[in-house]
Amino acid sequence: MFEKNPTVSAPRRPRVVQRRGVERRRAILDAAEALLGEQGYEAATLKAIGERAGIPTASVYHYFSDRHEVDTELMRVHVREMDALISAELARPDLLTLRDAVNGVIDLLLAFFRRRPSSVELWFAGGHGVLEELIHSSDASQADKFWHFLTEKRLLAADTPQLVVRLAWAAGYRLFEAAFRSSPGGDGDVIGEARRLVAAYLSTYASQAQRGDA
Repeated sequence: MFEKNPTVSAPRRPRVVQRRGVERRRAILDAAEALLGEQGYEAATLKAIGERAGIPTASVYHYFSDRHEVDTELMRVHVREMDALISAELARPDLLTLRDAVNGVIDLLLAFFRRRPSSVELWFAGGHGVLEELIHSSDASQADKFWHFLTEKRLLAADTPQLVVRLAWAAGYRLFEAAFRSSPGGDGDVIGEARRLVAAYLSTYASQAQRGDA
């Protein structure tokens, strides 16, 4: 006789439902980015984000467990973009001096924070533990990438500790924070001092060739 059909597995979730979920997550992140940039960290509550996205607050919880998870996911987006931009910047063939390299990275970061004001709120708002950990990890990774570039290009002495560039990077970020707290577009005078501070400190570890060109 005819064999019985094997047990049929449960149908996969319809693609239209999956796509709707992706679109809603994107809408929530876009709304959070807009609120952060326009009104600041305190204004971007989960309720306000849902209203901006046109999604009921109860439905927002289907995609993000709380406001902190929204912050963290949006920060991951920013970190990925910044990492790609820094990699591209350090691939430029015209960064021939230590000052060129410092100015190139500072120009890049300044343009990034101006273009994405939400990132200013997340980077410098002193957020929750997971967000702080992500920021710390990103800063260390970017600084180490810069250290590799500077030592490989012999703009810094080969034996320069990674700690040196990490400290320079951290100092630069603190001045960036002061610049953007002073002015929405980043106070130009403070940014200028950031250039001087970072370049002057790193120059004490410059290679002999760089010292000769100074």
